[in-house]
Amino acid sequence: MLNLPVIFTVLALIAYLTGFLYLLKQFLDKTTTNPFLVWSSLLTGLILHGLILSIDMVTPMGIDYDVFNLISFTSGLMLLLSIIFSMYRPVIILNLIATPVAMLGMVIGASLSTPNHVIREQGVGIDIHIILSLAAYAVLFMATIHAILIWFQNRELKKKQKKRIWVNLLPSLQTMESLLFDLIFVGFLLLTVALGFGFFTIDDFFGQHLAHKTVFSVISWFIYGGLLLGHWKLGWRGKKAIQFTLLGFFLLALGFIGSKFVLEIILMKT
Repeated sequence: MLNLPVIFTVLALIAYLTGFLYLLKQFLDKTTTNPFLVWSSLLTGLILHGLILSIDMVTPMGIDYDVFNLISFTSGLMLLLSIIFSMYRPVIILNLIATPVAMLGMVIGASLSTPNHVIREQGVGIDIHIILSLAAYAVLFMATIHAILIWFQNRELKKKQKKRIWVNLLPSLQTMESLLFDLIFVGFLLLTVALGFGFFTIDDFFGQHLAHKTVFSVISWFIYGGLLLGHWKLGWRGKKAIQFTLLGFFLLALGFIGSKFVLEIILMKT
């Protein structure tokens, strides 16, 4: 009997790898990349990635929110968002980062996920809250990686290094900073809506081990909101933007990923 998840995983890896290697070759050869070839192969991989997730996550009892399924889902979502952003900004090269992340996340989810992490008696509102939260984490994680890359660029420019690896590899600093605030703005909106759904759909924050996640998420919301306001009113950018971005995501990761890992893997609770 054919094992569909395994077949889909192999095909998705082939599609991802095809797009990644083509993009890498064009980048190393410093030749013009055909966006259609990149996007078509990566989107084919994403469709197969989505089929794997539908098999692993959608059960008769509800959606299985196993931590490894969530890693797979978030990594695929990161690549999708990376493709979308690269369609209107000249940053297609950043898919060289998002594609390996999607490949690794998919393999982790397919090989390590276990059943029976379905949230009992959940409604559509909770599912929307969780999906929006994951989307926010994916966008803000991309913003964090982006902020680190900008830090490397800034460091090379300020030290006036002769070998400017990151300056030469990446798009211009202005383009990178513009995309950073695009990412933060989208992530902030998603986090705002996710928190709104959470407050109106979750009845027992303490009984569902959600109090600490909510506290960290709300603090992160204020940090990202403060950064966007500072950028709009005071022109914040550069080092300040990097620091706020890293701090905001650290708190999000501490509240969500860290607590979920402790509950499911260490304490064996769902």
